[in-house]
Amino acid sequence: MAAAAAAAAAAGGLIRLPPPQSAAPRFGASRAPPLRWRRPGNQRRPRRHGLGRLFARSAAVEEAAYAEPEAALLEALLGVQGRGRAVAPRQLQEVESAVQALEALGGVPDPTSSSLIEGSWQLIFTTRPGTASPIQRTFVGVDSFRIFQEVYLRTDDPRVINVVRFSESVGDLKVEAEATVEDGKRILFRFDRAAFTFKFLPFKVPYPVPFRLLGDEAKGWLDTTYLSHAGNIRISRGNKGTTFVLQKSADARQILLSTISAGTGVEEVIGDFISSQNVAEFDLDILVGEWQLLWRSKTEGESWSSVASAGLKDFQIIKEDGQLKNSVSSFPGVNLSARGNICKTKNVNTFSVSMNEGAVQVGGVQFPLDTKGEFVMEILYIDNKIRISRINQHLLVHLRVANAT
Repeated sequence: MAAAAAAAAAAGGLIRLPPPQSAAPRFGASRAPPLRWRRPGNQRRPRRHGLGRLFARSAAVEEAAYAEPEAALLEALLGVQGRGRAVAPRQLQEVESAVQALEALGGVPDPTSSSLIEGSWQLIFTTRPGTASPIQRTFVGVDSFRIFQEVYLRTDDPRVINVVRFSESVGDLKVEAEATVEDGKRILFRFDRAAFTFKFLPFKVPYPVPFRLLGDEAKGWLDTTYLSHAGNIRISRGNKGTTFVLQKSADARQILLSTISAGTGVEEVIGDFISSQNVAEFDLDILVGEWQLLWRSKTEGESWSSVASAGLKDFQIIKEDGQLKNSVSSFPGVNLSARGNICKTKNVNTFSVSMNEGAVQVGGVQFPLDTKGEFVMEILYIDNKIRISRINQHLLVHLRVANAT
């Protein structure tokens, strides 16, 4: 029931449904394989400095040929978990501002009349107003599932189809609605059927929902307030007041972050991502800021100092003078921290990390901890949002949450 309700809600309408009658290769193990991040022939790019000049726009976004305001929206959405379930107020404000900027531009006129609206769209962000049910809020926010909306208006049977994809190996649920174009922006829809498709079954499993008996609860409308001229970004608002941001195809960084959120196959995706990128040489200034650790590879028997240098499990702050602080709040009222210094070495994009002191604070009482150690950090990829590095046998992925400290 939860799956069907959420899939239906993803189109902008919310219906109340009655109750129904291979392991990825390891990276960062005892012997980490080489990661191909330099240019062919080991030729270095010209030396450049500064965050704005080095990565004013990530290569992934540039290759997707997004307009500047569209790229700004995608940048704001990087790191948002659960398609909006977990988002800091500052980041939410950035997303809303980017959405409003695109809506003000207008995009393709009369989007329902354009062939660009046709096809499969992946839901990457949605708001959850007070009218949304707990089922919708809970299910749409599950990162391990992917949610799509298929729009087909130029057929003898116009339809809007919401898809919840459990996984490539399990299958999906499709909730379908017959659609009618009201004007250049609005699509009217009425849900009329739903079915599960499982990979291990040779037939579909109908979901026993009495759509015809639901009346107005099975109806809704969806306004497209922005459709990009390249046909890769769509913003829609539904009759329940919910805003949806959808995308035709995700870029490499989005795939990486969604894989980290799902928690499976991360090492393989990191390897593919790094192999497809070119990284310029840079200095310490590109690292300055506050970073949140999203993922780290694991090894057996790792020491406290190794964990501390790797950024523990939460935040890392790097200052312009090379001071470094790693911290984590493991339990309410309990904070672990480690301090040290970071400086550039003679090797390309490699930094020396020296951890000097650590402490655990419980309430108002602080106890010292031994975190001394020397480590080498190699930057495998970095832009204004994402950092992938390797410390000893660990691979780490950080998200930049602030540019300066």
